[in-house]
Amino acid sequence: MIRIVAASIAILAGCAMTPQDPAGKPPIIFIHGNGDTAALWLTTIWRFESNGWPRDRLFALDAPNPLARSDDAKPQEGRTSTAEHLQQVAAEVQRVRSLTGADKVVLVGNSRGGFPIRSYIRNGGGVSTVSHAILGGVTNHGVWAGDFNPGSEFNGKGAFLTALNSPQGPDGLEVTPGVRFMTLRSDTNDKFAQPDGRWIGQPAMKTHVGYDGPALKGAENVVLPGRDHREVSYHAEAFAQTYRFITGALPGRTDIVPEPRPILNGKLTGHRGNDATNLPLAGASLEVYEVSAATGERLGAAVHTRTVGADGLWGPFHAKAGACYEFVIRAEGYALTHIYRSPFPRSSDIVHMRPARLADADKAAGSVITMTRPRGYFGVGRDRMSLDGRNPPPGLSPGVAGLSVSKLALNEAGTRSVVAEFNGERIVVRSWPVAENRVVFAEFHY
Repeated sequence: MIRIVAASIAILAGCAMTPQDPAGKPPIIFIHGNGDTAALWLTTIWRFESNGWPRDRLFALDAPNPLARSDDAKPQEGRTSTAEHLQQVAAEVQRVRSLTGADKVVLVGNSRGGFPIRSYIRNGGGVSTVSHAILGGVTNHGVWAGDFNPGSEFNGKGAFLTALNSPQGPDGLEVTPGVRFMTLRSDTNDKFAQPDGRWIGQPAMKTHVGYDGPALKGAENVVLPGRDHREVSYHAEAFAQTYRFITGALPGRTDIVPEPRPILNGKLTGHRGNDATNLPLAGASLEVYEVSAATGERLGAAVHTRTVGADGLWGPFHAKAGACYEFVIRAEGYALTHIYRSPFPRSSDIVHMRPARLADADKAAGSVITMTRPRGYFGVGRDRMSLDGRNPPPGLSPGVAGLSVSKLALNEAGTRSVVAEFNGERIVVRSWPVAENRVVFAEFHY
């Protein structure tokens, strides 16, 4: 079954919310993609909460080493195999069921996060513990299917996906009978469901994977036109379809209901070599400053400071509703990292952050500002955006939306305000100097 969802149907922001009984709502476990963190589910969780879902029944798995092995059968330090990934999900399901007393949970995965969901349900006993599986942008038939890198879990002709997609049940389905499955995909705008391999550094290679690569026989297959590889999980339209699939009705709203005094927490994490990890960065410190929304300038001394311990936790921090903040991370071996973010409407304990390193190519600049969008990519011609007045922002070009960062190198000396804008969000940062080993990020929530 294929369902094509128009934005006018899926987006219900501002509609009145019907009061709902919080009892009976199943626990939901969200599983992020390759190299990502649980923090990407922040706005999805806020939208569930805004529709009456209890906060204590919403969980986001943070895989310690989130990157896949180059060859799934060969050990690779700091990376996980498909078997290890399955065990992480199985352990989290058991933990959540014990904590909540629920017989079954809902699993929601983005990209690589869908593989352990399918594998757990098929091979790990999940058919008896999972009611619904929602797979957003999951490369179910591979990013490519052929002779290139045959041992990768992302090869549709490789051992892992060949086994996972082998027919099941009397109808020869690609999904496991007994669990309800839904896939969410783009029409043509998913960077990892393309006819050529340009987004994996192989532009001349035919992938033998179609735009419908994420769809599965036996699932409800939903198309979100124009959405990119991450938006098919993290966009408001994806939330609306996920909510509908679980409950049988569209949500009362897709906007986020603000709280009067958000409480924030999360981990500081780092890298192992060049690979990002979600392991705590013990000994790192964080300073939080309230800043002017108009200029990015600090409005006084730090409102929160913390040197993190073995757990990496930098909070709790009691934020002001609607306030803009600058987060400054200090850690040995990293640049002094300044992160400016959209205001926080609600509380969260998954405000995870990583410091960055200064790239060799940027060391001659006066200042380096990176505009980033963790929950989606920048689409030239699709999105309204600019960085310091540049439209499109540096490094972005028309075509498939496939980049979530735009980096601006300023040669000028001194510190000034720099404006980043994206589809109605506006973040103003300060151009801290590279000469002091500083990097600057403008991070959009939506």
